[in-house]
Formats: sequence, structure tokens, C-alpha cells
Amino acid sequence: MYRLIFILLSIIVFSACHSDGQKDDFSFSEIKIARYDRLQYEATVQNSFFSLQRMNTEFSQETRLLVEDVLDLGPVSMLDMNERLCEYFSDSILVRLMEDVGEKFKDVDNLEQNLTHGFKKLKKEIHELPVPKIYTQISALNQSIVVGDGILGISLDKYMGNDYPLYKKYYYVNQRRSMSPEYIVPDCFTFYLQGQYPFLWLEGHRSLMDILLYRGKIAWTVEVVLGGDGSGKIALGYSNEEVKWCEQYEKGLWEEIKQSHYMGTTDPMVIRSYISSNTRLLFNGEKTPPFLGIWLGMKVIDRYMKKHPKMSMKSLLECTDYSEMIKELN
Repeated sequence: MYRLIFILLSIIVFSACHSDGQKDDFSFSEIKIARYDRLQYEATVQNSFFSLQRMNTEFSQETRLLVEDVLDLGPVSMLDMNERLCEYFSDSILVRLMEDVGEKFKDVDNLEQNLTHGFKKLKKEIHELPVPKIYTQISALNQSIVVGDGILGISLDKYMGNDYPLYKKYYYVNQRRSMSPEYIVPDCFTFYLQGQYPFLWLEGHRSLMDILLYRGKIAWTVEVVLGGDGSGKIALGYSNEEVKWCEQYEKGLWEEIKQSHYMGTTDPMVIRSYISSNTRLLFNGEKTPPFLGIWLGMKVIDRYMKKHPKMSMKSLLECTDYSEMIKELN
């Protein structure tokens, strides 16, 4: 009798859990960001041995990624690596930078809320997509976002605001525009999706059009996940004026690409000019917005998805053959 009651209760509990899972359709409740940047400050500036130990034990993967890939200090297993790391961050400029980061980002509640909302929406579209462990770090002005196996790191020192004095010393105006807090969440999803669905650098998959459509589908997905309207305001940080300019000249921009025989080009200089923030194209005697090619690719994707409503976000991201999209563009 007791065994029967136990079995019935187990079935009820399992059914309830299964029902909740189906209703929400995601395997996490919320994103909690680990403040690894504070450990860095405590370990290096405040000489906290306990914090240094935590970096090497609780955050061993994050520390390896920082030391070996971001800072390029050598293998994390080197006997004197702790001393090297402390010496590296003892630089007065980096000390000031870490202190400014701590002051500006006293909490990351807003980031956690926006990341949670975005990942829940993404998981509803692609159930099996893993949610990474997210943490903050100080990269000494290296990579803005780093992606490892199951982890995603946000370099807060790259998002201090485009008017941050130190940035004015090392970066051009068009580079600084994306170094503000509002770019953190879109950048997280952009680099995360690029890690999950990498570009195939194979013969026939590396022309300008292939790259623009690949980057365009990533940008389009970021816009959708974060509640944008597909204009580029969220994924690319465009202003209303920039969106209006792009929409006004879109037809002419495509015509110029075709006439210049750029659609099939593999010239890295040409490709960089269309997808980078560091270089600005000229059109009708005016400087174009940055990432112009990504915006153009995103608009192609946007129209294609509206024309093919049965195509899922998962199918789009897994797509590596853009020939049908290019045919429709022509």
C-alpha cells in the first residue's frame, strides 16, 4: 500500500515538474553574473591571497582564458604566474581603470535582467541551446567579450562610456561609440551566437556576400531576441538618423556593390571596409555609418524571414548556404 502511494506521488510530482518545464521552455530561472573583476582587483591591487586562490580554483577556466588568451602572459601553469599577474595589474593606469570600473559598475542588476530576458527568448526558439556561465572581468583594454567552453566573459573596462578620458587617448571617435554600457548585452549575444554558429571559412563560403549575410543573420537574431525592430538600433547601435540614411540609400548601396563586382570578392580589405567600425566608406561624398555591410545583410535576412515565415530561427542560424537569399536579392 505504501509503495503504491509512493509511486502515485512520484508520478504527480514528475508530471508537475514536466508541465512547468513545458510552460516556461527554458532550463534556468535567471542569469546571475559572477563578479570575477572584483576578485582581480582584490588579488592584485589589495594583495589578497584568498582572492588569488579563488581565481585559481573556483574560476580556473576564466583565469586560464584571461591569462593565456586575453593577456597572453604564457601558460597559466607557470610557477611564477601569480607574481606575473600581480605585476601586470600593478601598473598605475590599470589600477585606476579597475577602480573606475568598480565605481561605475557597483551592481549589474540591469545587465542580469536584460540577459535573462534575452536568453529566455532565445531558448524558446532553440530549446537545446546552452546558457553560458557569465562573468565580468578586467581585460586591460583587450577583448570586449570573451567566449569559452560554457562561459562568457564581459570586459567591463571596455564599456566605460565613449567619453571616458582614457579612451580618448587610445581610440578614435568611431571606435569609442560602441564602448558604452548599452552595448554590453547586444555584444554578449552577438559573440555568443558567433561561437555557437561559427562562420565556415571554406572555399565558396568566404565572399563578401557570404560574410555580410552571415553577420546579418547574427545581427537580425540579436535584434529579435532583444525586442528590436530589425532597424539596427540594438544590434549595431545605430541612431535614428543613421537608420534613416541607410534606408534612404540602400538601393544605391547595393547597386554600387554590384557595379564594383564586390559581391563575390574575397579581398580582405574590401570585406573589412564593410564590416568594421574602424573604417568608413564613402557614398555620395558622405561617410557611411559603421558596420554598413552588416546592416545591409541584416535587411536581406529580415525580408527573407518575413517572406518565409515557416523558417525558424534555428534553421536560419544553422544555414550555411545563402544562394537562395542572394537570388532573391538579385
